[in-house]
Amino acid sequence: MTGKGTTVFDCNVIQLPRIQNRAGNITPVENGLNIPFDVKRIYYLYDIPSDASRASHGHKELQQVIIAASGSFEVSLSDGINKKIIQLNRPYVGIHIQPGIWRDITNFSSGAICLVLASLPYNEADYLREYQNFLSFKGL
Repeated sequence: MTGKGTTVFDCNVIQLPRIQNRAGNITPVENGLNIPFDVKRIYYLYDIPSDASRASHGHKELQQVIIAASGSFEVSLSDGINKKIIQLNRPYVGIHIQPGIWRDITNFSSGAICLVLASLPYNEADYLREYQNFLSFKGL
């Protein structure tokens, strides 16, 4: 599956389960159940200055779910025509980003942790790091 025909409207906020307990809450994350793909890679961003921007790229095939494990930040999505901004600030809510979508992550709160679940292992050839190359990939 490639993201040439995907739009920002294919990227949806997903609610993850939240099991509340007086001793603390837990959110299980399970392949194919509450994550719409098999997770092949997990990483997280932290100690990010509030004025920094992360991501600023697209992917040809990779899908991601991005979660604010702590704090808050904004995820800006573009398909080359349409734009969408999602603020993430709850550890049981994520955004499912389809392939073929440009993303920027900004406005990090102090102590924010950005958790990323990816459908594929790291592969530099899957990245679209220049916006003009992204638009060409999309046929725009």
